[in-house]
Amino acid sequence: MAKRSSDELFQLIKSLEKAEKRNFKLFVQRNLGTADLKITLLFDAIDKMDEYDEEALLRKVKTLKKVQIPNLKANLYRQILASLRTLRDDTNIEIQLHEQMEYARILYNKGLFQQSLKLLQRIKDVAKTYHQTTFWHQALVFEKKIEQLHITRSIQNRAELLSLEVNALNERLSLVGNLSNLSLQLYSWYINVGHARNAKDEVAIREFFASRLPPEAHLTKGFFGRLYLYQAYCWHGLILQDFLMYYRYAQKWVDLFRDEPHMCRVETLFYIKGLHNLMIAHFMLRNHRKYDESLILFEAFSDTDEANANDNTRVQTFVYLTIARINGHFLKGTFSDGLYLVPQIEEKLTHYHLLIDHHRTLVLYYKIASLYFGAGDAEKAIEYLHRIIHWKVNLRSDLQCYARLLHLIAHYELGNFGILEHLIKSVYRFMAQMETLSVVEEEIFRFLRKVFQLDSPDRVRAAFVILKEKLENLQNSPFESRSFMYLDIIAWLESKIAGVPIQEVIYRRESGKNK
Repeated sequence: MAKRSSDELFQLIKSLEKAEKRNFKLFVQRNLGTADLKITLLFDAIDKMDEYDEEALLRKVKTLKKVQIPNLKANLYRQILASLRTLRDDTNIEIQLHEQMEYARILYNKGLFQQSLKLLQRIKDVAKTYHQTTFWHQALVFEKKIEQLHITRSIQNRAELLSLEVNALNERLSLVGNLSNLSLQLYSWYINVGHARNAKDEVAIREFFASRLPPEAHLTKGFFGRLYLYQAYCWHGLILQDFLMYYRYAQKWVDLFRDEPHMCRVETLFYIKGLHNLMIAHFMLRNHRKYDESLILFEAFSDTDEANANDNTRVQTFVYLTIARINGHFLKGTFSDGLYLVPQIEEKLTHYHLLIDHHRTLVLYYKIASLYFGAGDAEKAIEYLHRIIHWKVNLRSDLQCYARLLHLIAHYELGNFGILEHLIKSVYRFMAQMETLSVVEEEIFRFLRKVFQLDSPDRVRAAFVILKEKLENLQNSPFESRSFMYLDIIAWLESKIAGVPIQEVIYRRESGKNK
């Protein structure tokens, strides 16, 4: 597992591209001269490190004293940010609007009120086009200040018009704020817990959603109001495993950007995440044709300037496109064909290890483990499952549980019966503590406790048949279906009964559905 450094200066320096490092050196020479040579030495030393180590740093740069390090690091951090600010990004609307607001203040301070007002109007026009309501609001507040302090003679009834505009914008900001809060809180619940585990969870989520959804939410016409509304419904549907709702609102989310394509440049990450959720919805609904169409769309987008604008967009594109490609192999049962992705994923995880959050890394590890398990390589599956099991992070309790369950089954596949009894107790205890034990898991544990003690192949096969029949009866149960999303246990049982690889079972099943 790639190590992470928590040192913020180290992370900032490692995030810099070659052109940005070169610009920093020029910036320091131009603005600081030789007086601050030590921050350049500090910069170069940290840049050459693979992991931040202050003792090694002091040994390497002997002119630096330990007592100087905190102040030098703080100064270097500020100077790097200042140098990055000099690099213009003409594609970033927020930076452009921020710059224009600064110009409006400069003009105002020079006493050029009319010029300042003219620029503020242009700022409002651009802000309206790109739905940047906070900048629109800032421009309005500044206009009010000018009108209150000076006689501008701009237009008649100016005070009344400004007041009406501010009131309308405040209402919009309030609605958008409430919807974004709802979306964020639901997403946070999903990240920490996953899908609703029982009736108590379902009631709690439904009540939470109903109590916080603004009555006027469906009347909103603004881009961000609708975006947060669709996101909230997406997370609501995903948590409740209502995949038709999830699909419906993921499609609306993506359609927002198709209706206003200029917003893909402004809110690229929201578009990427929308595509990701739409593909997950198609995957859950086993919609092969639409999944393939969406994957082609996503792969084409991954080559655009928007997807490669910066490290942030590149990382998110990599993570979500990788998940989409792996899920495509899961959907079709072509696990072995998907193994070529693993070295590419490992390379990217190493390259971006400071930029990819723990949650995404956990998901990718579980996807890789499932890929190997489906391809019949239980040992490699266990290797990746260990990375999840031994990584102490308080995220996705559902994923943590199913990683342990798959780990248990992988050891059964390898015939490691000597440790199976201990593992069964350990995993059962863990899942019980997490309150995730469902009837499906109970049946699997009951089966594993006795199956390796059976003394003939016929009795083992009969036990598999009985378990398969029990689990098939549970597939449509609201709180049992999530167990089948993390692990296609029915396909595994069919493979054991028929004596064929699991990927062959899935391939035959999905090929028949897709005819």
